[in-house]
Amino acid sequence: MRRDLFSEEHELFRNEFRRFAEAEIAPRVEDWNRAGTTDKATWKKLGSAGYLGANAPEEYGGAGGDFLFDAVIIEELARIRAHALMVSLHSDICMPYLEEYGSAEQKEKWLTGAIAGDVVLAVAMTEPGTGSDLANVSTKAIREGDEYVINGAKTFISNGQISDLVIVVAKTNPDAQPPHDGISLILVEADRPGFRRGRNLEKLGLKGQDTSELFFEDCRVPVTNLLGQEGHGFKMLMNMLQQERLTIGVASMASCRRALDDTIAYVKEREAFGKPIAAFQNTQFKLAELATEVEVGQAFVDKLLAAHVRGDEIVSEVSMAKWWTTDLQKRLTSECLQLHGGYGFMHEYPISQDYADAAVQSIYAGTNEIMKVIISRKLGLA
Repeated sequence: MRRDLFSEEHELFRNEFRRFAEAEIAPRVEDWNRAGTTDKATWKKLGSAGYLGANAPEEYGGAGGDFLFDAVIIEELARIRAHALMVSLHSDICMPYLEEYGSAEQKEKWLTGAIAGDVVLAVAMTEPGTGSDLANVSTKAIREGDEYVINGAKTFISNGQISDLVIVVAKTNPDAQPPHDGISLILVEADRPGFRRGRNLEKLGLKGQDTSELFFEDCRVPVTNLLGQEGHGFKMLMNMLQQERLTIGVASMASCRRALDDTIAYVKEREAFGKPIAAFQNTQFKLAELATEVEVGQAFVDKLLAAHVRGDEIVSEVSMAKWWTTDLQKRLTSECLQLHGGYGFMHEYPISQDYADAAVQSIYAGTNEIMKVIISRKLGLA
């Protein structure tokens, strides 16, 4: 079904990026999945081609387009299963912090490089003992003269191994009440003494996406590395979560569509009891149900994309989309794997990867249980 959300300009951009992705990215996906990380050369190619700044300010090298251009990139990367390449994290989650809260000096120093692909970004929120409860992070950044001294540990950090600049969530006032008033965001360059990368963690899925431990041991950064105002970090994080959760909904729906399309093609070819699996009513009913849910989910996500581009406040709605689309992705990949039979359990069929990759979608960027808490509060139930 035609999606009226995208203009002719967006679709021309999609065609251009699809050609680029098939030539420059798709051939590298398997290597990244084996290596557990991507390569800097591809990031530089993305930046040089303008694909890291489609929605970024022109004065820093971006194209100045709307968020729908970035949504196109998210969908096309999901289509080729290039989950290793965390462009959405870099461009749509981390970069907006610099755009919105960065000083002129910080933007000139790092935003320009991020758009060009010279500076890969990461954000360090989660800690070994703190997940969704960001108000109680234990990493500290204590001011000493003209420097912050950072001590603490982070885990599950995407782009942790390859990043050049990390946005670190830390307590600049550990005694603040309420606790979230003591949180600030500090920019830490990867070559700072006292900053150390830990393990590239082994995961169930998303094999090519480096997910790391990060350690800060008396890591000193100048106070000019403070992003925004001291003590405003929690508010800044909350302000950015709408777009972060929307990107997950966009990616989930694109992944659902790819898994469904592949499964439909498979059941038409695979035979059992002398006829294609597609001829069995169970197969037809299952795929009819899944295809309907994909269209329903896509319509909702498209509506939210349009609202987000308009500048609407849709925190409750993107929370609905985040949990519903990721839950659908998990159920859909499970059903599609079942329709592949034993072959679905084999790594040579992409549905096995889809099934494993879907598992984390309901966990990161706030668990689906947290999404339901947010929705409940918006309904006046808490």
